[in-house]
Order: sequence, then C-alpha cells, then structure tokens
Amino acid sequence: MRSWILKKLRFLIIFIFFPLLLFCGNQKKKFIKIYFPNGHSIVAELAITDEERARGLMFREEIEDNEGMLFIFEAEGFYSFWMKNMNFPIDIIWLDKDRRIVHIEENVPPCKKTPCPSYISRLPAQYVLELKSGKAKKEKLKLYDQLNFIIFSKSKKW
Repeated sequence: MRSWILKKLRFLIIFIFFPLLLFCGNQKKKFIKIYFPNGHSIVAELAITDEERARGLMFREEIEDNEGMLFIFEAEGFYSFWMKNMNFPIDIIWLDKDRRIVHIEENVPPCKKTPCPSYISRLPAQYVLELKSGKAKKEKLKLYDQLNFIIFSKSKKW
C-alpha cells in the first residue's frame, strides 16, 4: 500500500507539479520537461507566440545537452525552419499531434550565407523540438517514437 502511494506521489511531482512550477515560475520564458522513450529528459523552453517562434534559438551562444526549445503550433501543418543567425548546429525533431516523431533532421548547420536553406517535415507536425546537435542520436530517437510532456495552457489557443 505504501509503495503504491509513493508511486502516485512521484507521478504527481514529476508530471504535474514540476512542469507547473517550471511554467509558472518564469513569466517571460516558459519551460517544460520533455521525456524521451528511454526515460531520459530535458528541460525545453517553449516558443508559443509568432515572435517567440520566429526568434527561436537565434543569437544564442550555445545550448546545453539537457536543454531544448519546443515550438508549439495551434494545429498540425508543415512548418519549415532555417538556421539564420544561429551560432551552433542543432537537431530538429517534428512531432505530430500525438507527440510522435514524424521527421528528424540531425546536425543542421548554422546558415553562413543567404539564402538560407529551409528544413521541413515530410508529414504534418504540431510540435517541433530543437536539441543540441547529436542529442537525437545519443538518445536513439527514431521515427514514430513518442515523447512525453504536459503543456499547461493559460488560454484555449494551444
């Protein structure tokens, strides 16, 4: 009985309270925890507004191995990304509405001259996750793997 209670308590802390604290703790930037199929996780900054999505990771000096950026769109669609004003390569992972991987671009280099190439999923996606280059391979991510995360919305838009 005690073991069951501890498991439920751990679930509440990991999947409910911790993400809520990350989301509510920073009014300008919002963060959530994302879990990979192997049990490892990262903390991802959310890009929700058009402005946040347009800026993405531009102008940053680096991204840590345990960090990422999650782009959230209102509906599934074909969303392209480019590497303008980026200072480091990244892995880009497109996820469908069920949070299953539908496309992966690994080791995408910064754009050094215009025009910059665009990267797009072959299937519709609702979320796009940017990770440190090599992280997708390190975590052995593959097509149709499901990532787990909970998004707390203050509006019905997303």
